[in-house]
This record gives sequence, C-alpha cells and structure tokens, in this order.
Amino acid sequence: MREKKRKETSGTFDYSLDYGTLDFRQRPDLYRIGKGEQGVLLVEPYKSEILPHWRFRTLEIARESAEKIYQLFLAYRDQQDFVGMDMARKFLQMGYTRARRYANHASGRKYTKPRQERSEEETASIRPQEADWQTSEKALAASVFYEKYLLAKSDPTYLLLRQRHQEKHKGNEDNEQNKGKQSGS
Repeated sequence: MREKKRKETSGTFDYSLDYGTLDFRQRPDLYRIGKGEQGVLLVEPYKSEILPHWRFRTLEIARESAEKIYQLFLAYRDQQDFVGMDMARKFLQMGYTRARRYANHASGRKYTKPRQERSEEETASIRPQEADWQTSEKALAASVFYEKYLLAKSDPTYLLLRQRHQEKHKGNEDNEQNKGKQSGS
C-alpha cells in the first residue's frame, strides 16, 4: 500500500494533551495546526471565545456568525495571536463544512448506515443528495462561511505567523516524533 505524502503542517494534532487544563494563550508552543478542523472543539480559551458565535441554521444567522468570527480573527491578528487566528479560521471552515453537509443531506447524514453497523465486507451506501443542494438556505449559509474562510486562510499576516509558528516549533515536533519512534509507537 502506498503512503500518502502529507502536506506540511505544524505537526499532527496531539490528542494526548490535557485539554481540560491547558491554556493555549499561555502555552502557544504546545499548539499544533493539524489537518483541517482538528482540535477546533478542544483548544482553550479560544473554543470558549468563538463557539458561542458559531451558528448556521439560517442564512441571516450564518451571516452574523461568520462576520463575528471573522472579526475575532482580525482581533487575534491585531494581537499577533496566531493560535487565536488559526482557531477562528477552523471555526469558519467548520461553518462551511457543516452547513454543506446539511445542504447535501437534510438529515446531516451522508450514509444510510453508520460505520459501526456495517460489516467489513459491506460498502457504505451514500444517501441521495438533496434536489436543492446548491440553492437551499444551508447551501447559501455555507457560501457565507466559505467566503470568510478564504479571507482568513489567505490573510498575509496569518500566513506569516503560520510560517513562523511552524518554523519555531519544528524542533519540538521532531523530538515528539523521535520519542514516539523510540518507544515503538
């Protein structure tokens, strides 16, 4: 089996940390970007600052939500707070992906049977896409989040701080990976 070449991120997301007690504003060195939305509901105090504003039930609610989260992104940027910026970006991305999920499948479920209920031989059966998957209110809500997500992920300050974070903590990641190899993980 061929291994996928992984895109360079600031380390794989570390789920072994004690997220209940960690304050990433005080310990940004422990933050790993991970892939996509990894850690979006774990990293404090940012989760508690952003989550109350994350909504997409209607187009109007999505507009207010995406704008508020983007304003938080800009505030973190003004403070040169990369972890806060990245968490706001992840919430914008998650607004897009979750709203898209409901635009595609009104139930929010893509498959007819959950993975745990399928046998190993049984392939997943995908539910039909909604007829209005491109024009429904959820589709429009998704596009609002997507627009703000693109602004955040391409922001020059965000890109610079992301690169600095990756470079600054590269040694830590190498040490973590080597520690895992030495212990047989």
